[in-house]
Amino acid sequence: MKRTTLLQTMVMLSTILGATQVMAAEKTADVYLLTNNANEHGIGQKIGTITFKDTKKGLEIKPDLHGLPPGQHGFHIHQNPACEGGEKDNHWEAGLAAGPHLDPEHTNMHLGPYKHGHLGDLPFLMVQKNGKVVEKLLAPHLSVAKIEGHSLIIHEHGDNYSDLPQPLGGGGPRIACGVVK
Repeated sequence: MKRTTLLQTMVMLSTILGATQVMAAEKTADVYLLTNNANEHGIGQKIGTITFKDTKKGLEIKPDLHGLPPGQHGFHIHQNPACEGGEKDNHWEAGLAAGPHLDPEHTNMHLGPYKHGHLGDLPFLMVQKNGKVVEKLLAPHLSVAKIEGHSLIIHEHGDNYSDLPQPLGGGGPRIACGVVK
């Protein structure tokens, strides 16, 4: 049986510790209200940040937001790293540049964060009466590496994690956006 030298043991420990550091990856996104003002490219005031951190159970999402309407809001990772609005079907659409939900496996299904539909499906945000969001969330199928370089969108309405009776959970218009950097 081969004996392990002290140097080999140190290299193995370094590799293990390096993997632990990868598990602790962390990124943030500044979040901005979206507007219907084309002169501002549809991006309004900053309303806070969201921190994303890898854990053994998935992606921990720690919002620190203010200035949102109280209640439940759909929350998703979108394909493109952009938040600007644009023209669609002859009318302005806030956050249009973010593109569709992140769906690299082309499932074309909105099933929520705990099933295997769009990868970008996140738990809904619950905004307190004072307009703040501080409750941590967990997305078990995601990691920092999977969302880096994509946008996040907060929708006007809640999310029922289904495409019925309305597509994409009924979240409606996009009201806030950030890019995970």
